[in-house]
Amino acid sequence: MSSEYKGCLEVRLARTDQELEASQALRYRVFYEERGAQPTDDMVRSKLDFDSYDTFCEHLLVIDHDKGAGAKGVVGTYRMLRSCAAEIAGGFYSADEYDLDPLIAGCRDGEILELGRSCVDKEYRNTATMQLLWQGIAAYTFEHDVKVLFGCASLPGTDLDALKEALSYLHHHHLAPETMRPRALPSRYEAMDRSPADAIDARKVIRSLPPLIKGYLRLGGYVGDGAVVDYQFNTTDVCIIVPTEKVTSRYIRHYERKTGQE
Repeated sequence: MSSEYKGCLEVRLARTDQELEASQALRYRVFYEERGAQPTDDMVRSKLDFDSYDTFCEHLLVIDHDKGAGAKGVVGTYRMLRSCAAEIAGGFYSADEYDLDPLIAGCRDGEILELGRSCVDKEYRNTATMQLLWQGIAAYTFEHDVKVLFGCASLPGTDLDALKEALSYLHHHHLAPETMRPRALPSRYEAMDRSPADAIDARKVIRSLPPLIKGYLRLGGYVGDGAVVDYQFNTTDVCIIVPTEKVTSRYIRHYERKTGQE
């Protein structure tokens, strides 16, 4: 995919080992230093968030050229794993939490793209940065004929009672069709249907949802069956599934305007 720009900000894929390391350093600052995740000893020594999947993924970056070119300017990142790369990696990252067989079986006619490790530097958590990230994802899905985006999105904390309204709202209003619905693994399954639908203040819950989950839902996203508590990251995860039709149609309109094809 080619680069996209908004002022001094650029979105594109990482091109060098140094840029990948800059994204891992950003992930470490956000997940471990800011949000209280539990790093391994190697992560503490290196100040990097990393795992074996990084080698198989492509890494989307937002770069602020006012801070520096390439690695010096990385202020946002998303990790992306296509189904063709997941086969080489031995599976998708989310398979540690969810049975993905229904999703994979329901998407035989195109690529599936797993999104993860999304984070943005605190000073850049604004509309411009998020629009660029989504513009980059849309361009990538368009280029590779991706039919479905999915991944684990997080609610803060591990107290299921405190999260019962949010989990119940997602279950009652955004549950994925059964033909493509991932289910949390039996050993990690936590019920999301924790309050009756008529006992939930939907507007209040929507306001309280993390911006990333709200963004997925605005694009027509669904959730899988069951939540998973991730004690390492101090979060409760839900599996998000987003058919790319709306995402790519927005990008096509953007591309046509950019190239004068309208």
